[in-house]
Amino acid sequence: MDRELEELTSIARRAAALAGDIVMPLYEQRLTVELKADGTPVTEADRRAEEAMRELFARETPGFGVLGEEQGESLGDGHHRWVIDPIDGTKSFIHHVPLFGTLVALERDGKPVVGVVACPAVGETAWANRGGGAYLNGEPTRVSETDSLSGATVLTTSSASLQRRTPAGFARLAREAGLVRSWGDCYGYLAVVAGRAEAMIDPVVNPWDIAPFAVLMEEAGGRLTTWDGVDGAGEDAIATNGRIHEALLEVLTAG
Repeated sequence: MDRELEELTSIARRAAALAGDIVMPLYEQRLTVELKADGTPVTEADRRAEEAMRELFARETPGFGVLGEEQGESLGDGHHRWVIDPIDGTKSFIHHVPLFGTLVALERDGKPVVGVVACPAVGETAWANRGGGAYLNGEPTRVSETDSLSGATVLTTSSASLQRRTPAGFARLAREAGLVRSWGDCYGYLAVVAGRAEAMIDPVVNPWDIAPFAVLMEEAGGRLTTWDGVDGAGEDAIATNGRIHEALLEVLTAG
């Protein structure tokens, strides 16, 4: 057991829980929604939660860098960097749909070693660290054993975005997958880690959208790649139970 990683995982879980404590009282309120330069929404809850998380990291891990969706990057020692999204799925949060959450990842020398996804409105948190296994609400968790696309549940954040990215691939996926649903954002990845779904697809992701899931998928027995099949996080993402990964890649890149 890597005791340092266990301690850092505990800090990551505390940061995610702190964010939940801040955003949940605001969940049912009518918040003012602003649009950022890229057209995505942001609320007071996003900003408050990220600020509180950064304050915790400054106390517990001084010298570590932080990259967050709302405040950008604070440079650190060059070896460790927290990557955080205080509310992944802000549109769900705004519309009072519970499929949003907080993402926390820790990179060591550029490689993800800790990952946490906490969905406070559904009362679920998954976490993992490199070599330490994956857990859901304190119990070990594994991806599903489904080995055929025809029996798979495939999730995506936006079916419209997926269809725009690959019209032919989307049509083929609709024909060949057992079930296609838009239970997306971080909840989609949590569902794969929990063995409830076999795949989660994102045509476009930012670093803070995907950072925790490389280690979470690996430790739960699954796989995360780009659409080009490169292992790890990139500018797009496919997360699966591993067993249907190649078949799904082939479908999505259909001409």
